[in-house]
Amino acid sequence: MKRLLLVPLTTLTAVLALATPAAAVTAEEKLSVLSGWTQTSSASYNAWNSARQNQGSWSAYAFSWGTDYCSSSPDNPIGFDFKLSCYRHDFGYRNYKEMGQFPANKSRLDSAFYEDLKRKCATYNVVVRPACTSLAWTYYQAVKAFGGVVVSDAELARAQRMKRDAIRANGGLD
Repeated sequence: MKRLLLVPLTTLTAVLALATPAAAVTAEEKLSVLSGWTQTSSASYNAWNSARQNQGSWSAYAFSWGTDYCSSSPDNPIGFDFKLSCYRHDFGYRNYKEMGQFPANKSRLDSAFYEDLKRKCATYNVVVRPACTSLAWTYYQAVKAFGGVVVSDAELARAQRMKRDAIRANGGLD
């Protein structure tokens, strides 16, 4: 009889052990991960993007994953996809603000944003790349000065002309 009671007690103990919450993440641990995901390198971007795609694994950190992407500016200005660059920028801003560490990190977050945009521009055909990098610079200057991306219609039109003229001068894109 004792043996029959031992098995259920062992099973119950194992279930309870699995059901207990994981150790709480300290502020220092959260800041360490946050810092790792908000550097200017492609490795930092890739680590953040991997976590973004598997947010459940990071739930103990209680990160803010919300985004409005490129705020009131286009996420895909004239066909250049800046959406994920804007998402990571929002992630850094929102989480450092929640941690009370934003002012000390804003400049690096803005620089990481610009590096992300330039890496994205590097994926486009060399013919249209100057238009993309011009927009990347404009987006960077907006967040650097204002903390958000606000790009005028005139700036978008200028980049559109650059792109169109480059395509025409090179006989189109392959």
